[in-house]
Amino acid sequence: MGHSAPPVPTETTAAYDLYEPAMPSGPVVISVPHAGRDYDAALLGQARVRQDVLQRLEDRWADLLALPLIERGFPVLVARVPRATIDLNRHEREIDVGMVTAIPHGMALQSSAKLRGGLGLIPRRLPGAHELWQRPLGWAEVERRIERYHRPYHATLARLMRSARDAYGHAILIDLHSMPPLPPPAPGLVLGDRFGRSASARLMTLAADVAAANGLHVAQNHPYAGDHMIERHGRPAHGLYAIQLECDRSLYLDSVLDQPGDGLGRLQGVVAAIAKALAQELPRSLYALAAE
Repeated sequence: MGHSAPPVPTETTAAYDLYEPAMPSGPVVISVPHAGRDYDAALLGQARVRQDVLQRLEDRWADLLALPLIERGFPVLVARVPRATIDLNRHEREIDVGMVTAIPHGMALQSSAKLRGGLGLIPRRLPGAHELWQRPLGWAEVERRIERYHRPYHATLARLMRSARDAYGHAILIDLHSMPPLPPPAPGLVLGDRFGRSASARLMTLAADVAAANGLHVAQNHPYAGDHMIERHGRPAHGLYAIQLECDRSLYLDSVLDQPGDGLGRLQGVVAAIAKALAQELPRSLYALAAE
């Protein structure tokens, strides 16, 4: 990419930056829900830990992996809101009752292994940081965050997916994340489709083959099968497919996993190659025609 000016969003809100071409260049839509770095004074004032601890919740600089795709005309949605404020990759009712006061009587909440581990809609704790916040949140503040950040992000993503499907007959979401390095023999990339519920073996195999051809060790659905984002927006029966990409941070960040590193360009190339291959894949209705 050299030192060209960074792309300018077509829309910026408190929740996200949207890079949307006038016409989708293909059926693939990119989402980067854990890249947000807008830490406001109010949030930092509520924390009992320093900002660098809250930053451990981020998929640090994962948005840089999507930069070349913006230039190639892919629709790209990047979170601005930090995960410490609200996790866009959780159901809006995935709430820890121990950290929220005045929850309305009869409110149906959801539990999950992630929530029990401290990583619900509003993250509560991290390894080495047992409580991130000085005091519980009121329900009104949780609702404000859902209305201001969570719902707009998902509404925009749903619109992008519909636009791509209307133009191309199907849409494929790549939900882009990064993961801490795993113990060896660690995969550099983990593809998730909720064990086949949000995509198809054909698309997963294609993505895995492209990554492997670029020298990456790839795993599928383990240890990450994807979460709310691809569960919500991947509806194969309706021509909407969704795959989560988890990239090893050591492949594109520096040795302390804080700033972009020497491997960034290479991994950008791998992500772009996967997106391009998926974009050229035919929708299911055309599979039979193509085989004849």
